[in-house]
Amino acid sequence: MLTTLSACASNSSQQAQSSEASSPQANAPKNIIMVVGDGMGPAYTAAYRYFKDNPQTPEIEATVFDDILVGRSSTYPAQVSGYVTDSAASGTALATGHKSYNGAIGVDVNKAPVQSVLQYAKSIGKTTGLVVTSQINHATPASYAAHVESRRQYDLIADQYFDNRIGQEHTVDVMLGGGWSYFIRDDRDITKEFQQDGYQYLNDYAQLASINNDKVLGLFADKGLPWALDDKQPQRLKSMATAAIDRLDNNDNGFFMLIEGSQVDWGGHSNDIAVAMSEMDDLAVTVQWLKDYVAKHPDTLVVMTADHSTGGFTIAANGEYAWRPEFIKNLSASPQSIAGKQVKNGFDAAVISGQLGFELNKEEVTTLTAAHREGKKALYVALKKVIDVRTNTGWTTSGHTGVDVPVFAFGPGSELFAGQLDNTDIAKRIFKLLGK
Repeated sequence: MLTTLSACASNSSQQAQSSEASSPQANAPKNIIMVVGDGMGPAYTAAYRYFKDNPQTPEIEATVFDDILVGRSSTYPAQVSGYVTDSAASGTALATGHKSYNGAIGVDVNKAPVQSVLQYAKSIGKTTGLVVTSQINHATPASYAAHVESRRQYDLIADQYFDNRIGQEHTVDVMLGGGWSYFIRDDRDITKEFQQDGYQYLNDYAQLASINNDKVLGLFADKGLPWALDDKQPQRLKSMATAAIDRLDNNDNGFFMLIEGSQVDWGGHSNDIAVAMSEMDDLAVTVQWLKDYVAKHPDTLVVMTADHSTGGFTIAANGEYAWRPEFIKNLSASPQSIAGKQVKNGFDAAVISGQLGFELNKEEVTTLTAAHREGKKALYVALKKVIDVRTNTGWTTSGHTGVDVPVFAFGPGSELFAGQLDNTDIAKRIFKLLGK
């Protein structure tokens, strides 16, 4: 049913364009960069402030997120899905301005395709990009570039990225992230099809420095990228974003791109505070680079928000008025990676202490020894528990919560995103800036 929906969306959008003017708003930005911190509810940005605080100074230093905060947004999906959204419904709301059901990718509650801001930007001559730390056909990026009934249709989303580029608005010029297992399959090798269509294909971060094409597909992992704590390029989001913008801003009409710090959400789902803060750091470094970029390119607007919050993360737990981020500042690997290597190589408390960055006590060693006998998953859970106790971190769920999320913006038009918004308002105001 939905294999032809994108063409329908293209036809309907062309009819809409023929019946109304599509000139950008006066003083509108030339370039628009949408940033999503997936799962990044307000507790995450507050915790990051304390995580980065210098305890040798009396003040708590502000972070880049504090500097650009302008408002907050509600995140609820269409009524059929209740009050708590998933990443697909929220991604669709942020991308298209339409509420939809949980699981929907670029379609409304009736499963009809709806145009995204990225697709509209492409239709008026801008170049477009997707840069994410998940697979590029995951829920959020897919909401900007595809139309399918279910977020789980990963192969179909990958197919659409290539097949639907024939409709001008569906072409994404630069795509960087993970996901080669969905593009290189037994039934089809979409990476070769992109190359035959003139795209440069990358499969290693080192190749980012030698891009010589304005159309690029870069896939750096089978699915999502490794955790920032484990990746050979820990600032991988910044590396991909800078490379993408270098390509996209060669267009006189400007560009629209989505950047997603995807794995803040995954850290929340795993109730892994060490991973979540390292992913926040990767995002923060990227946003700081964007601030520097906008200072040199004042015709660029950056809007950032979260699609929802994840994990019911609390800064303090168990009735104790304390949070101790010093215990997650010196990890040399993720708890998941530590667990995997311990199961493979044999239990060694001294090695674990070295990788965690703090000395395990006798009780912790006893707990981890017992968990080691049960396997990798049990040891990973036990390691996270040790870190939660040390930091006094709390979690209420492995899923999402329905809290409002922060909104950030800087550059021309940023005032449109101030105050209390709904997630659909963000897309609607970007459409307005684009002239729709």
